[in-house]
Amino acid sequence: MRITGAGVCLPFFRNGGKPMLAVLSILGMIVLDQAVKLWAVRVLASIGDIPLINGIFHLTYVENRGSAFGLFLNQRVLFMVLTPIVLAAVSIALWRGIIQTKTGKWSMYLLFGGAVGNFIDRIIRGYVVDLFYFKLINFPVFNIADIFICTGAALFFIYFQFQHKPVEQKKEVETDG
Repeated sequence: MRITGAGVCLPFFRNGGKPMLAVLSILGMIVLDQAVKLWAVRVLASIGDIPLINGIFHLTYVENRGSAFGLFLNQRVLFMVLTPIVLAAVSIALWRGIIQTKTGKWSMYLLFGGAVGNFIDRIIRGYVVDLFYFKLINFPVFNIADIFICTGAALFFIYFQFQHKPVEQKKEVETDG
């Protein structure tokens, strides 16, 4: 089923998916991420650090000008170019039905929502707001969009390793059965 809105075809409507659930979930991820980051900018930035469990888990305001784990520091243009390419690839994979299971589709929704959340930061602020800090193990400070991206990547790994069937194999199963 192909549904369009304002002349734009959304990829989440193909192959019997639940379009509103997908779109609302992605929008919810983006809104949650941006709301928490807005709080961090307005409140946490002036405080700097709030120990929730002292010495273990803190809310710590960080302006991240790189990617995860401090890689690609000050490469904003790189991310401004790569993010839309990744979002297009995810959309195309969903639209063409390449992603075959719910696990695979949800991995894409999580990656999409997280990528958009961090992309908005890079557009508006020039950096990504991070705030969750596992101080006990000195884990890099991260945000909600990062959680979505990492969870999506983990789900995609599970999907690809255990559920994905090559197109030829999928067609054989459909014609045999």
